[in-house]
Amino acid sequence: MKFAAPRFNPAARLLLAAGMLLAALPVQAETINLQQAVQMSLAADPRIKEREQVVEAARGMLQEVRGNAGWRVSANAFVGLAPKVEGGFYQNGAYSGEMPRSDGNSFNGVSDWTHLDFALIKPLYTFGKIERYGEAAQGNVDLKRGELKQTRGDTVYDTKRAYYGYLTARDIRIFLEDMRGRLNQAIESVERNLKEETGESRQSDLYALQTAKGMLAKYVHQSRAIEKISLDGLKVLTGAGLKADLEVADARIEPVAFPQIELAELQSRALLERPEMQQLEAGLRTRRALVAAKKADRMPDVYAGVIGQFNYASQRERLDNPYLNDPFNGGGLTPVVGVKWDSVFGAASARVNQAQAELEALNHKKAFAVAGIPFEVGEAYANARANHDSQRDLAEGAAAARRWMVASLADFSAGLESADKVADAIKNHALAQTEYLRTVNDYNMNVAQLARLTGELW
Repeated sequence: MKFAAPRFNPAARLLLAAGMLLAALPVQAETINLQQAVQMSLAADPRIKEREQVVEAARGMLQEVRGNAGWRVSANAFVGLAPKVEGGFYQNGAYSGEMPRSDGNSFNGVSDWTHLDFALIKPLYTFGKIERYGEAAQGNVDLKRGELKQTRGDTVYDTKRAYYGYLTARDIRIFLEDMRGRLNQAIESVERNLKEETGESRQSDLYALQTAKGMLAKYVHQSRAIEKISLDGLKVLTGAGLKADLEVADARIEPVAFPQIELAELQSRALLERPEMQQLEAGLRTRRALVAAKKADRMPDVYAGVIGQFNYASQRERLDNPYLNDPFNGGGLTPVVGVKWDSVFGAASARVNQAQAELEALNHKKAFAVAGIPFEVGEAYANARANHDSQRDLAEGAAAARRWMVASLADFSAGLESADKVADAIKNHALAQTEYLRTVNDYNMNVAQLARLTGELW
């Protein structure tokens, strides 16, 4: 049996060809800038999602505490067996007579027995228990929100570190590879002179240049490793995945603007907006509320509601006597107003003392934070200022070192400079330029750290 080949109209052939062409084209790498990287990291970081769920759990606890002020129901129902009873209250099963029955211990069979008891209760006054525990639960929610904000700040900082680290390592690697190319040209020139025995180069010149080449090769390999590690870290943080083709938009690392805010203002802002301070305030509110709640635990609860009970046994005659109660048949329902007191005085006082001690410990922690946080901000500010000025001076030094290297190479080519002087010029230029790039990275991270310490997301 033969099958005919399918026929395609011209439009279908054009679409098929276009699809095959698109499939053969290389996939474009995703290019992102720092702001996009931060936004992607904030959306993808599992640590943030974990903290968000912790906040939701704290909200659920708050709802549970507030729910204790509403109606409460307790009920118990079961089906069992009861002794069978026939006849009335008097002897021989009569419904009227003079002698009550006395066969309660006799076995006359069994009956099914359905039992239900319930209570529907609403607290009227709890001496502040529900209110104080509610305040403590709300403080716990605010505490978890502070932890979430702190985690978001850590994610932003980690993303900046990976982004700036990649730019720094990439710029150093490109620079050193260029330097190595220049050095290779000088080595080839020396080797050619030695081979031709022109007398323009010495063997020691070759050794000096080869020594410099080995040092440059080491730093090239190190920068490549840091470049890969930083880019992989950025892929993980942004959620792109290690196998993603990700590129950064910046052509080179540049120093960010220095904060245009005075140190005192930054320190004041940190004491107000830093997540740790907000967590401390929330923790203090929680501890104060818990102390009040533990004190209220020593007091009773006033409540109102309805309680009732129902029993039914199909094989027992009903006894309708207001003074006698058959536990297997009958029931009742009544509204109630009551007082419930459940407290162990020694244990309750111990709980109050424990809560008070935890509150005092948190007060001391706050005192340390109030003194320590301005110091941390001042330290980060001083480091940022130092590296800001350092990178500016290093930029001038690197430019001078480059001119020194170019001049030395030119003199070496003209036979006016020795190779060891050229090697020194190349090494000093490499040192100055790499130190400049590293200092720019350090300065940018100082500014990022300053933003994190003052509670800024960016």
